[in-house]
Amino acid sequence: MQILAMLTMLIDHIGNIFFPEDIAWRYVGRIAFPIYCYGLVQGHIHTSSRPKYLFRLLLIAIIAQIPYNLAINPGGWNVVFTLLLSAIVLVILDKLPTPWLGIPVVIAAIALMDYFPIDYNAYGLLLVLIFRYTKSFWLVGAHLALNLFYMFYNYWSVQMLSILPTLLIALTPGLWGYLERHRVPRWVWWSFYPAHLLILAILRGVIYNEWVSIEWRTLLNL
Repeated sequence: MQILAMLTMLIDHIGNIFFPEDIAWRYVGRIAFPIYCYGLVQGHIHTSSRPKYLFRLLLIAIIAQIPYNLAINPGGWNVVFTLLLSAIVLVILDKLPTPWLGIPVVIAAIALMDYFPIDYNAYGLLLVLIFRYTKSFWLVGAHLALNLFYMFYNYWSVQMLSILPTLLIALTPGLWGYLERHRVPRWVWWSFYPAHLLILAILRGVIYNEWVSIEWRTLLNL
């Protein structure tokens, strides 16, 4: 699971930086994000300390931000901020006495994530919620409905391929359980995102002989 997520994310980012005209790289990359959303939910459920779990996400997000700006998007927030905000929403929802009180929390989070240029925006939060609160065929159906909505709302047709890992997770639990048993060292899993972005940012600067200027005003939506 972890190797598949890291490899497909790397392929996606290589294609984004060096082969932007070849959409095939981006199709492969759609496999990664649902796996990270699934992993976030599993971490939320099984972690021994949610404050420490949130702190690790915050630390990774901060470390990865400048490499992300230099390599991928000079005016956006990296995807770990998406996962961090989603994890905070999960913690809040778990503490509420009734699910109905979670509706304004989710709406406020959606508005925040769509206001600022955060990677995947509210789509990321909604997918995390789908992995948290649905299972089996309902999981597949909800993810498919989300993808269809964004395909018409954002013309995001490439995202339809993200349903593939969800099909494996929901409908072939035995196979997915086998994949989950093959884990990389924890430090590799946590450091891969900022490390590979830093390497790609350096390669981009060397190959194209230009260095991206971070768009600080865009980050704050000013």
